[in-house]
Amino acid sequence: MRTMGLDVGSKTVGIALSDELGWTAQGLVTLKINEEENEFGFEELGKIIKEHQVSKIVVGFPKNMNGTIGPRGEASKTFARELEERFGLPVILWDERLTTVAAERVLLEADLSRKKRKKVIDKMAAMMILQGYLNSQN
Repeated sequence: MRTMGLDVGSKTVGIALSDELGWTAQGLVTLKINEEENEFGFEELGKIIKEHQVSKIVVGFPKNMNGTIGPRGEASKTFARELEERFGLPVILWDERLTTVAAERVLLEADLSRKKRKKVIDKMAAMMILQGYLNSQN
């Protein structure tokens, strides 16, 4: 069984999956969503969960640097609750402070163009969120 990591934004959801042993995270795909239109990609997520036999989901939880929870954090909590209700899987909120910044730095060091970075940054952030969680478990 695998663990899925999600980096949830207002326009995209980056998705990563663990290996079957739960040691490493790999970026999978970035889903386009539309928060304003209440289109959150749950159907596509359901297909991925089933196809990859996901048993647990880790959702990035963006806290402010002082530890408080802002609008994006509240949106992530709501998204996580919806995942639990729809799929009946345990959902863990994982502090994701600075993961997008770290992902951007890695992609810059790899000398990727801005256009290419934009395409992969969300799944890279999801991978970093998931790997942080996996490291804490092993």
